[in-house]
Amino acid sequence: MKKALRRLLILILIIVLAVMAGTFIPRPFLVPERSPTAETRRILVLSNPIHTDIAIPLNEDTRMVYAFLAEAGVPVADPAAQWLILGWGGRAFYLETPTWGDLKPFPVFRALTIDRSVMHVDVAGGIDEGHPTVTAFDLAPQQFQQLSDFIQASFVREGDKAAVIPEAGYGAYDRFFEANGSFNALIGCNTWTARALRAAGLRTGWWNLLPQTLQISLKLFNR
Repeated sequence: MKKALRRLLILILIIVLAVMAGTFIPRPFLVPERSPTAETRRILVLSNPIHTDIAIPLNEDTRMVYAFLAEAGVPVADPAAQWLILGWGGRAFYLETPTWGDLKPFPVFRALTIDRSVMHVDVAGGIDEGHPTVTAFDLAPQQFQQLSDFIQASFVREGDKAAVIPEAGYGAYDRFFEANGSFNALIGCNTWTARALRAAGLRTGWWNLLPQTLQISLKLFNR
């Protein structure tokens, strides 16, 4: 019993140290040089207790770039839609758990092992940037383009269309799409968000497993 308890404590200590190192060691380690620019594009990182999304502004340019989503029913051209919200995650857990009340053992098991991945896309009107779950960044045009390229590359394509999952969504306007990459507990939705932000030239922690650690890293390493 003492050996089992000692091993459990060692395992917990290793996990805690890994999470702390992943939060407080920056990635990339050196600050990338950027030329100052007057023109910027604002993006938002939206967090809940277990998941993060990226919100990009909908304007004439982005409505055109993401017009392929409209064919699946996402109203990107609607003037009332101000933000396009995108997230990546495990197929079983994402599709079958719209609320905590829908939590089931099998999706949790798949999330803790290996699962196929999906993209979830929604639109929103105004978003309160002062809310503690919202983190805003102003990107140079090139940074924004790099972020958009990363996001678009996450969709599985069927010709010039994104592979939509039929009849999958939480509401009238959001949709799920097949995504590239496999999901597991160590490389999950928040590590995808961190990779997307690094593609845009932002710094994250080395391994941000949780939304809370990602928020801490972003605030520490980005002015």
